[in-house]
Amino acid sequence: MGKIELPKLPYSYDALEPYIDKQTMEIHYTKHHQGYVNNYNNAVTGTPLENKTLEEVFKEVSKHPAAVRNNGGGVWNHSLFWTIMKKNGGGIPSGKLADAINSAFGNFDEFKNKFTNAAATRFGSGWAWLIVQNGKLAVTSTPNQDNPIMDVAEQKGIPILGLDVWEHAYYLKYQNRRPEYIENWWNVVNWDEVASRFNSIK
Repeated sequence: MGKIELPKLPYSYDALEPYIDKQTMEIHYTKHHQGYVNNYNNAVTGTPLENKTLEEVFKEVSKHPAAVRNNGGGVWNHSLFWTIMKKNGGGIPSGKLADAINSAFGNFDEFKNKFTNAAATRFGSGWAWLIVQNGKLAVTSTPNQDNPIMDVAEQKGIPILGLDVWEHAYYLKYQNRRPEYIENWWNVVNWDEVASRFNSIK
């Protein structure tokens, strides 16, 4: 495995304007995500974890130091987060993903309400997730930089959509208005990428 590197951002810092502002994107990516990468590498260098994937580490993350859990989660979560957003995103999914959403939640609006509520009511810092759990979709949330792959997660599954509700993700533009940030975020969701992740799960 070797050292983890910061993945390339798939668009420019201002691509998600006006919903996510350029300054927040740049700081979030170059300072926060890079910080998690650096701190994770420092935490695992010279240990048996150095040659394991993040997914392998997460399976037993409860046995590892807090720096591994927090920074490893920060690396993985943000690496997913950037990919499931795009310029001119939004709308609603189609195909197998749409069918699965309708099956699990009744319809897209019910799913959106449930996901929005999970993001809005996550106390403090954390994430809201759409996960695949035993072949079915479910909405959950995790504190801090935890995610549903970790052995510490209350609800486990494979995330295909995630929303960062740490204050650093929205505070420059939205201040304390997390619900407004969440509502606007739906306009940049990259449903093609979410569907691709869903379809790749066997």
